[in-house]
Amino acid sequence: MSRDLPPLNALRAFEAAARLGSMAAAAEELHVTHGAVSRQVKLLEDALGTPLFTRHGRGLALTATGRRLGEAAAAAFEPLRKAWADLLAPDPTSALVLGCPGSLLARWMIPRMERLSADLPGLRLHLVASEASPDPRLNGLDAVLMIGNPPWPPGWQVHRLAPERIGPVLSPRHPAHARLEGAPAEVLLQEPLLHTSSRPTAWPEWARRNGLQPEALQLGTGFEHLYYLLEAAAAGLGVAIAPEELVADDLRAGRLAAPWGFVGTGGQWALCTLRGNSDARIPAFVGWLRTQLEG
Repeated sequence: MSRDLPPLNALRAFEAAARLGSMAAAAEELHVTHGAVSRQVKLLEDALGTPLFTRHGRGLALTATGRRLGEAAAAAFEPLRKAWADLLAPDPTSALVLGCPGSLLARWMIPRMERLSADLPGLRLHLVASEASPDPRLNGLDAVLMIGNPPWPPGWQVHRLAPERIGPVLSPRHPAHARLEGAPAEVLLQEPLLHTSSRPTAWPEWARRNGLQPEALQLGTGFEHLYYLLEAAAAGLGVAIAPEELVADDLRAGRLAAPWGFVGTGGQWALCTLRGNSDARIPAFVGWLRTQLEG
């Protein structure tokens, strides 16, 4: 003949109070009120016809019946907690789903994938490109690599990697390269500037930080994405503006030049996850990203 279980909500409240030695601590852990925990414990005591706790100073002490029920409850809940934690933990053999803007993916992340494989051989990535702002819940993504500014969504854990710096770039193939390279920044007020709709504030922001009037800028050909903008600049079609890290390889190769240097924007390169994400791969990935951006 089977016997009924005790009320499970009441047992959960009792187990937390017994383990923590405090109704208030149990209430905080369970995200309920102190009164709610007390009522659940009282429900068990009424069913058993005997107290489960006695007052002990400012805390609680288990009665003999309370100790017996507490041991049984702990034996039931601890394996359940461990199994649940194991089920929630990411499979270390699965790919980490990483979202990032397409231009960042193409110009920065993909060229470093071979290096990532050598440095972190246990980390597999599944890369997802998107120009849209990430959903605050990061639906379908384990993390997002992006350049952004506060305020960040409240549910995110933001791992800041490096400050963003932007600056004008042009190709040695540009017809006026020799004239422009040695000129002060003001010369760009006379040039039709390549720009992108994905970052319409980049040129005005750069102008303000260099003491120039944004209204004096002359915008030329526009592009939907930064990737196309920089390809146009590399082809000698005009002067573009870009984050320093996204053109660093081109500068080293001589494909692009940055005669006017780069200025900070207040933005940050960041790897963003949901708060409470316990994926053990994230800290190692964050460390690797920082070394790449510092180098």
